[in-house]
Amino acid sequence: MANKIPRVPVREQDPKVRAHNFEEVSYGYNKEEAMLEATRCLHCKKPMCVTGCPVNIQIPEFIEHVVSGDIDAAAAVIARDSSLPAVCGRVCPQETQCEGKCILGVKGESVAIGKLERFVADYEHAKTEAVAPEIAPANGHKVAVIGSGPAGLACASDLAKWGYEVHIFEALHKAGGVLAYGIPEFRLPKDKVLQKEIDAVVALGVTIETDVIIGRTTDIDALFDNEGYEAVFVGTGAGLPRFMGIPGENLSGVFSANEFLTRNNLMKAFRDDYMTPIHAGRRCCVVGGGNVAMDAARTALRLGADTTIVYRRSEAELPARQEEVHHAKEEGIHFELLTNPVEIIGDENGWVKGMKCIRMELGEPDASGRRSPVPVPGSEFVVECDTVIMSLGTSPNPLIAKTTPGLERTRRGGLVADESGATTRPGIFAGGDAVTGAATVILAMGAGRKAAQAIDEYIKSKL
Repeated sequence: MANKIPRVPVREQDPKVRAHNFEEVSYGYNKEEAMLEATRCLHCKKPMCVTGCPVNIQIPEFIEHVVSGDIDAAAAVIARDSSLPAVCGRVCPQETQCEGKCILGVKGESVAIGKLERFVADYEHAKTEAVAPEIAPANGHKVAVIGSGPAGLACASDLAKWGYEVHIFEALHKAGGVLAYGIPEFRLPKDKVLQKEIDAVVALGVTIETDVIIGRTTDIDALFDNEGYEAVFVGTGAGLPRFMGIPGENLSGVFSANEFLTRNNLMKAFRDDYMTPIHAGRRCCVVGGGNVAMDAARTALRLGADTTIVYRRSEAELPARQEEVHHAKEEGIHFELLTNPVEIIGDENGWVKGMKCIRMELGEPDASGRRSPVPVPGSEFVVECDTVIMSLGTSPNPLIAKTTPGLERTRRGGLVADESGATTRPGIFAGGDAVTGAATVILAMGAGRKAAQAIDEYIKSKL
């Protein structure tokens, strides 16, 4: 039976080697490995994996094509619902989404859906001629998309396929949003993978204009009044970093994870031929336990720092993907768990020289169901370090809401939007981290697709 076959392991770089380079950690499946893994799918009558996918990829259908070796057909199935399969196959938290719903995972190991998706996408990218998606004739309607991250790209892709003229405005000098500036090269190669996915969106007829800050360069009202756009989608993400508010956070050597990763990714600090100023230090502490904390820690390690992750709960509560935690440990990153900073200590020149922490213990569950960390009196100690990276989550940038009359924000800074992405102002839609705060790539894509549907209905309702 299919479920008797063990999950096919994925080949990876040796941890001792990869800790010193920015090459991709996972090599992915070859065709034979992918076809073998695909035979494990049970093809359930009610595939829960599809409901677990925020963009509802028809997973058993694409896997069936992989079993038969028809990778082009598998790619066509995925392309119906996802414009970024090579990205999602690498960075999605499949264990809590599609794979988390796989029936094989109840008593054993789920089908490696993410790795199969990555294989199909990479296989297509390697070909000289990709399968061209179907595009409807131009319908004469213009839509503006603000932000070229996963939400914006997904929204733009669907609209372009339906015949809309779509223009993406990107504030930074490279398209991709958090995919370009926030995820390290060793998890998501930019030229080999991300750029090819962005090129595929452009091939649909989407225009991407970089270095345009909506709310500064121009504003949403000008897009409507002067440039003839009939609807606007806001997918500006959540790039505003949070800090703890403890003494010493303004010392030299304290960074947000956002700044640290942006310098390394967009400014190519990981390359010897770029003279990008970046300070990883000799000993680096990363405060936080999410995927971004793992990315920042593993980046600092590769830049030469002895790196420690400081997290106020236990390992069981770490919000990062298990795979990321496993890779971080393999590479030699230390974990100070049930520990919370209370002060960053500086030297006479204003540079970090240590971090005063306190031990924590877990008390009663909080509103999210996780047990709340409580300080242990008298347990303070100092960790010696010369760099501190704060990875405590991010909030949406308030610029667009402040410069667009009629757009309401939530208490946490996100734009108010309904299930379809409609905001408090007609014609303006929003989705992804700009609405929810920092979440996952695939959830942002799902929001972008829902908004595209709503925009299509909105424009047609005015005809």
